[in-house]
Amino acid sequence: MIGLLRPPERAMARLAAAARLWLAAGLAALLAACAGPAGPGHSARTLSPINPAQRTEVVMTALSLLDTQYRYGSARPTRGFDCSGLVKYVFATATHTALPHNTDQIAQLSRPVSRSRLQPGDLVFFNTLGQPNSHMGIYLGDGRFINAPSSGGQVRVDSLDSPYYRKHFQSVGTLFSG
Repeated sequence: MIGLLRPPERAMARLAAAARLWLAAGLAALLAACAGPAGPGHSARTLSPINPAQRTEVVMTALSLLDTQYRYGSARPTRGFDCSGLVKYVFATATHTALPHNTDQIAQLSRPVSRSRLQPGDLVFFNTLGQPNSHMGIYLGDGRFINAPSSGGQVRVDSLDSPYYRKHFQSVGTLFSG
């Protein structure tokens, strides 16, 4: 089709095609914000279990960040958070635990828990992009969790029973002992 156009139109069509390709690549990066692969040098780690007495501090720290802007790749309240950046920041602040900035790596560090045994401060994981652990949040209690859901959004509280999250729910993990 491009070959049938006059030279200036052909150049514009090529520019438009290149712009669409860059836009698609950018959108794919944003959608994979929390699910990025472990890059070179990221080996399996283990953490010392966190004292359960710190659950309240985790929840309170997370709630203090409500309405903070979403920002891909960020783990700082002044710039914004993506989902794993929010979890990384909350646990570093509340428990002095260093976590990776990657949902899959955090899921691997957490101890699996059944959904029926969820407690405030536990982590909830979702398959939102057709791949395991592509989104996460911190459980608050009463079926609610806090998360940084998407570009253009803000840190917010959502329900595990909402149609979207019920459909994409994957697992629960904890970093706490006991």
